Amino acid sequence: MTKELYAALSAPFRAHPEVVRLADKALTLLVYLAYPALLLCLLLARSPLLLRAVLTPGVSFVIVSLFRRVYNAPRPYEVLDIAPLIHKDTHGKSFPSRHVFSVFVITAVFFRVSPPLGALLAAVGVLIALIRVIGGVHFPKDVLAGALIGLLSGAAGLWLIP
Repeated sequence: MTKELYAALSAPFRAHPEVVRLADKALTLLVYLAYPALLLCLLLARSPLLLRAVLTPGVSFVIVSLFRRVYNAPRPYEVLDIAPLIHKDTHGKSFPSRHVFSVFVITAVFFRVSPPLGALLAAVGVLIALIRVIGGVHFPKDVLAGALIGLLSGAAGLWLIP
């Protein structure tokens, strides 16, 4: 992504950057409230899926966080010298997007329990990915990698590992 491309993507939102910030916070909060609600439902139903639904996102999150720390890719506002719409003081740790990763690994859990809810959460994940790019805190490759790693981690933990 270039500075010019970022300017073109963010231009429609420059007059009201609070909309981007609010959407980022609200959609992220939605996912982080939905996940414990799902876990509670699995607990109350005494579902054998509960342990996997906790461990898959948890273990994957730790691995992605460690990778980000070691890889330490710079963020768009560091490389392109832009004013991001989403304020962030973090330097590096851009790849992959942990926000997007988290949404998509949780989406995998929802897909396992309820495909329609999983599809709804996937749509929310796509919106969060777009917002993180438009907000200037991630490159497109960061959010694409986050989504892919989240879905693959979810598939491995929920379907492939016995």
